Amino acid sequence: MLLHPRTRPLHRLLLLLPSKTKTLANPSLPRRPFSSGDPSAPWTDDIVYLDESGSVITSAPGIRPVDPALDSHLLVGHLRQPFSNSAAVSKLVELARRWRWGPDLDSHLDLLPFTPSPSHLAHALPLIPDPDSSLALFRWARRQPWFRLSDDLLSLLLDRLLSSSDFPSIQSLFDDALKTLDHSPPDLSASSLNRAIQHLAMASNLEIAFSCFKKLKDSTFSSQITTQTYNSLITLFLTKGLPYKAFEIYESMEDSNCSLDSSTYDLMIPSLAKSGRLDAAVRLFNQLKSRLPAGARPGFPIYAALVDSMGKAGRLDAAMALYQEMQSTGYKPSVTMYVSMIESMVKAGKLDAGMSLWDEMKTTGFRPNFGLYTLMVETQAKSGRLGAACSIFSDMEKAGFLPTPSTYACLIEMHSAAGHVDNAMKLYNSMTNAGLRPGLSTYTSLLSVLANKKLLDLAAKVLLEMKSMGFSVDVNASDVLMIYIKDGSTEMALRWLRFMGSAGIRTNNFIVRQLFESCMKAGLYDSARPLLEMYVGSAAKVDLILYTSILAHSVRCQDEKDEKAIMDIMSTTKHKAHEFMCGLFTGPEQRKKPVLSFVREFFQGIDYESEESAAKYFVNVLLNYLVLMGQMNRARCVWKVAYENKLFPKAIVFDQHIAWSLDVRNLSVGAALVAVVHTLHRFRKRMLYYGVVPRRIKLVTGPTLKMVVAQVLASVESPFEVSKVVLRAPGDSVLDWFKKPIVQQFLLNEIPSRPDVLMHKLNVLFPSSAPEVRSLSPVKPLAMSRMM
Repeated sequence: MLLHPRTRPLHRLLLLLPSKTKTLANPSLPRRPFSSGDPSAPWTDDIVYLDESGSVITSAPGIRPVDPALDSHLLVGHLRQPFSNSAAVSKLVELARRWRWGPDLDSHLDLLPFTPSPSHLAHALPLIPDPDSSLALFRWARRQPWFRLSDDLLSLLLDRLLSSSDFPSIQSLFDDALKTLDHSPPDLSASSLNRAIQHLAMASNLEIAFSCFKKLKDSTFSSQITTQTYNSLITLFLTKGLPYKAFEIYESMEDSNCSLDSSTYDLMIPSLAKSGRLDAAVRLFNQLKSRLPAGARPGFPIYAALVDSMGKAGRLDAAMALYQEMQSTGYKPSVTMYVSMIESMVKAGKLDAGMSLWDEMKTTGFRPNFGLYTLMVETQAKSGRLGAACSIFSDMEKAGFLPTPSTYACLIEMHSAAGHVDNAMKLYNSMTNAGLRPGLSTYTSLLSVLANKKLLDLAAKVLLEMKSMGFSVDVNASDVLMIYIKDGSTEMALRWLRFMGSAGIRTNNFIVRQLFESCMKAGLYDSARPLLEMYVGSAAKVDLILYTSILAHSVRCQDEKDEKAIMDIMSTTKHKAHEFMCGLFTGPEQRKKPVLSFVREFFQGIDYESEESAAKYFVNVLLNYLVLMGQMNRARCVWKVAYENKLFPKAIVFDQHIAWSLDVRNLSVGAALVAVVHTLHRFRKRMLYYGVVPRRIKLVTGPTLKMVVAQVLASVESPFEVSKVVLRAPGDSVLDWFKKPIVQQFLLNEIPSRPDVLMHKLNVLFPSSAPEVRSLSPVKPLAMSRMM
């Protein structure tokens, strides 16, 4: 039997008949309006039966659909038959698969000859392979009056969308469902929405999952958010490396009075501990223990996280208590926990506790790793426990670990600091033989101990190896040189300097100057002069302090040959003070000016803002030298000019008619004697010429200069009485003393009696001439006097 061409559009409708007879509607017959279900109503179509040639065999009444708004049945002939559920589901699936989505699907669904039910929709959705078609069918159904939302229906559709990872559609469906739930009966739950958030979190879709969570949290269904939903979000944020967002979810969970389960504790306690919120972690840990049934125990990861975090935070007592509690519950520490505990103890300085855990770890059978070996060796070494450090270092090598350069460096530096040259060199050779390159600190510490032990040749060998490694060795070589200089090993310093020159290593002018002064102090004048020539030749400035220190050596010199060598050194400085010294000892014909004018001209060229202390130092030493040379007149000129330039502003004090005083405590011996003679001469002129007589006159000498000044004045029978630090006399007695001819002669630059004895004593008591006075930081004359 063939189908008439005009009957093919109704073929799909006829397939819904329960009868297996194939009938065709003839659209050429007149059409009548749809019946409302009355059997006497006219037929909509007639069924025409054709033969193979297309000739009409017979015709019969066809099928009349009933109004879908009134009933879900079909009329087969005069019989009214219900539309089966399977047929309805098949029809929905067919349309959804045919039209998929859009206006065409909606229009065909609107023309359905039956009224679907939520049950039809629930059965049809799983049979539609395309998630977009399922969502389109759901949205069309939601606009129908017969639609009723249920958790099963929503869960079914969300599962379909989640399986296809259509996250934007899920978010849209979630928003629509949430709006529908807000207007649904109060007995409807939000379990499907919870499952949607959980699935989104499991799919690592953080943005949409958190957005859906916030919307559900802000809705009327916030109290229905389950523990599993909270846990899934916490897990998601922790996985994404956002622990603080996870803590916000946890705090929101606590505020909503949602119960915590074991998964929540397992997630939050380690996370809180590792983030430093130890108090909150301990509070949750105690809460977990109180809620556990009898015989149950917290998980090992919780203990491990708490012990590790407590140790790293320095709360070692709490960490050890948890460690012991964990062992009492039956857990055995892992190698990671041992490493964490040992590191915490050792870094906190509790080496004994760390060593105890170290031994316990090895007894348990765990093998320390490379990092733990390194930590133990370096910590023990830096704590001065070189024996324990070497023992662990040996075990480390036996275990097959190659020590790092830092481990070698630490041991070498500690042995060097302890003065163990043999051990340091043994480790150094082992390090270089292993192909490791020593660092700058390793070379520095090794050179330091070799220099201190006076192993110059070995130090030179190490320095050359350091240079071959590409390091700049100038500073290290200069440091070794400075060690010899400070130690007073001048000969070793000179040998090292010669080695530096042969190796092409340069030093700085500061060290050359220090070595020069060491040579002057040791009396090695032949070695000192080349050093000074090197210093001057490198454009270094020879200041007044350096020249004065050389002059001080000349003051102390007893040998004529050495004195000549020192004078040659003074001329090598090419300082203007040497020209002044030479001119000071020449006659007025060569100077072409008086001594006082010549001295004033020299002191006018001094920059007192930057060289005031140097000028004081020069005056003290120069006056010592002039007194020893018997040049009292020249010495008094120098003192007068120095006083005029206010180098010693508080030396002379006139307290009207009450007291006149001279303070020589800050002067050298020669300067003090010159100041006493010159000042007493001023006092004599004032008292005799002007008739001013004070009640008393004081000479403030201090304990060191007291006897020297007293002996000089005793040679002319002075009225001054000697006390602890002052020589004093009444003004009338001093006036009578000034009238004596011997005193007048004494104050007018005559050399005192017994000059040889006095000069000998002055030569012994000169503190400012001491060669140990450093030129860069000259000691004050007062301090030098006290040293003597």
